[in-house]
Amino acid sequence: MPYALFCNDAQISKAYPAEADVWKLAHRSGLVVDVANDDERPGPRRVLDNDYEIKPCRAAQGEDPAKNKADAEQQSRMEPEFNS
Repeated sequence: MPYALFCNDAQISKAYPAEADVWKLAHRSGLVVDVANDDERPGPRRVLDNDYEIKPCRAAQGEDPAKNKADAEQQSRMEPEFNS
């Protein structure tokens, strides 16, 4: 089942084949933040910024999640990445 990025239950990204693909998209978009660790986990952990979620979804009619992934990877290779 494909996954997408949601905000307040509204799908805001294309569908991608795996949850990890959406995490990469969210990270490149600046939506992933580090939060302080809790007592059970060492070091900081990464979470999505407020109101964003990654959830399973249905691909729109005619949408190909694998093509969306390939397009996103190609675009990321063409854009400079800035350290935050």
